[in-house]
Amino acid sequence: MKKVLKVVRSIVVWIFVVFAVAMTIFTIISVNTFNRNDRNIWGYKAYIVNTDSMSKTDFKAGDLILVKETDPSTLRSGDIITYMSQSTDSFGETITHKIRKLTTDARGNPGFITYSTTTDQDDDTIVTYMYVLGKYEKTVPGLGYFFNFMKTPQGYITCIFVPFMILIIYQAVNFVMVFRRYKKEQVAEMEAERERIEDEKEKNAQMMAELQALKKQLEDRVMSDDKKTEENKDETKA
Repeated sequence: MKKVLKVVRSIVVWIFVVFAVAMTIFTIISVNTFNRNDRNIWGYKAYIVNTDSMSKTDFKAGDLILVKETDPSTLRSGDIITYMSQSTDSFGETITHKIRKLTTDARGNPGFITYSTTTDQDDDTIVTYMYVLGKYEKTVPGLGYFFNFMKTPQGYITCIFVPFMILIIYQAVNFVMVFRRYKKEQVAEMEAERERIEDEKEKNAQMMAELQALKKQLEDRVMSDDKKTEENKDETKA
């Protein structure tokens, strides 16, 4: 049972380690990559959808979309593109809408008329080639919500701080337990050493007592022999 609990505890700890490290890596990558026109992941730019302008057909707010850089001249009606808006109301914003048809602007530059599939209304300005960032390829549902949550203090505390604190506390408790076990073993060793020394003292005392008794026996025997010798001498003289 102890072995099973130890294995389960190790698995849980490793789950926390992997989760905390994964969340840290995800946060670093996402902060430096998502919604960045100058960054890409394996050839794809990643954007978080902020509105439901395409929710009727393709993706909705909170989704993460992947956009691949594409030659604008290869785009056709029905393709979904991400572009830098030149409209007065949303100038400079990154927008992802569907191409309704190919056209040219007032200067004769080729471009696209785009629209929101939810409202079916055309955008105010023509999207010329130079403002096209790429062609929409894939959707990761809901990941944008998670990323936005990770950027909040609550998300950081929940997904990164708490797991690492649990690991730190676990390691601290484990260290205290190991230290206590070490001290207990050290005390046990000292007690065993003390008992060994006491046993040796007792054995030495017993040996000394036996030597003293043997010495006394020898002295008594010598005195007895001397006495007999003296008695023999007296008898000879007589």
